[in-house]
Amino acid sequence: MDMSGKTVVITGASRGIGAAAAHTFAEAGANVALLARSGEALASLVGEIGDRALALPCDVARFENVQEAVDETVGHFGGVDVLINNAGLIEPIARLADSEPDDWGAVIDVNLKGVYHGMRAVLPDMLKRGGGTVLTISSGAAHGALEGWSHYCASKAAVHMMTKALHKEEAGHGIRAIGLSPGTVATAMQREIKASGVNPVSQLDWSDHIPPDWPAKCLLWLCGPDGDAWLGQEVSLRDEDVRRSVGLVG
Repeated sequence: MDMSGKTVVITGASRGIGAAAAHTFAEAGANVALLARSGEALASLVGEIGDRALALPCDVARFENVQEAVDETVGHFGGVDVLINNAGLIEPIARLADSEPDDWGAVIDVNLKGVYHGMRAVLPDMLKRGGGTVLTISSGAAHGALEGWSHYCASKAAVHMMTKALHKEEAGHGIRAIGLSPGTVATAMQREIKASGVNPVSQLDWSDHIPPDWPAKCLLWLCGPDGDAWLGQEVSLRDEDVRRSVGLVG
């Protein structure tokens, strides 16, 4: 998939799937605008990628931060072709009866409102330019509740519906909205889950998790014509047929 001349905005870009996507899309020729709260980690990533990467420290829970980052991206690269809504939190993991309302709400602010903020910020430019692709990291947690994850499950279920809503509203105007459920990925989030000891996911062996570059490669694949079969839907990277189509093994 040749992304030369295209610009990709990636939230949660400082680590895990976001950092892997930054490398994958840059290697495919794209400009990458990298959003995350950690400016130091972003600067290091830009140093690895080079001139086609732009570091934009940003809190996706604050719409004005996201809008400023998108405006800077448009000013620097000329527009936005792809948005990857990747930023997400799972801590603090807690049963509903033990949860702290402010902490529970902070996860919703990032996982749900952060996705809305990204969509809302890029859509005017995409629509003006005739279309674009919005890819959002979903989860099996969007469809099945897990103990201690009420905030995460609720946010991912809502994001799944938001992708469907975006498709219904804007597919006719060239907006390609797709969700990606990657399964369990070997990232810092999985270490947090492991440390919690709560629900069966925390009991998985590290070898059960896929590497971050697998979902990154799937995100790139979804930007091509094969992704059209999934518009308004969610792709599961647990699906062996999908893995084969992307060119993954194992």
